Amino acid sequence: MAITDQVEQLIEASIETLGYELVGVEYLQGGHNPILRIYIDAEQGISIEDCERVSHQVSGVLDVEDPITKAYMLEVSSPGFDRPLFKKKDFVRFAGQMAKISTKLPVNGRRNFTGELQGVEDDEILIEVDGEVFSLPFTRLAKARLLA
Repeated sequence: MAITDQVEQLIEASIETLGYELVGVEYLQGGHNPILRIYIDAEQGISIEDCERVSHQVSGVLDVEDPITKAYMLEVSSPGFDRPLFKKKDFVRFAGQMAKISTKLPVNGRRNFTGELQGVEDDEILIEVDGEVFSLPFTRLAKARLLA
């Protein structure tokens, strides 16, 4: 199981208990210290105080469970205008909006797709690029963001 999946399982309930939605988790390993970035959201938006509150809660859980054995930086952030998309429900929720999607492996000879999200069908993300609808297997998803 990927580190991001482990972390998500460990922290999701405690974030929801605080009244926030866990949007997703990124683990970036470049540089001296890896970065564990946690995106949260709420209907009223996210303030710095919200991020601090969640950071404090999540730090406690991660210190006890210790899913990442080496040193890392913890960041808690709002998803922002160029919201990252992690889950199938995100692609359904934001259907009709413009997004940029990168895949781990090529689909129809390409790895980057910028266009209008059309939702999800079975285990495939649908995106319309220049009038053509592409079906991208969710398992090949590398990165996806809404365009601001």
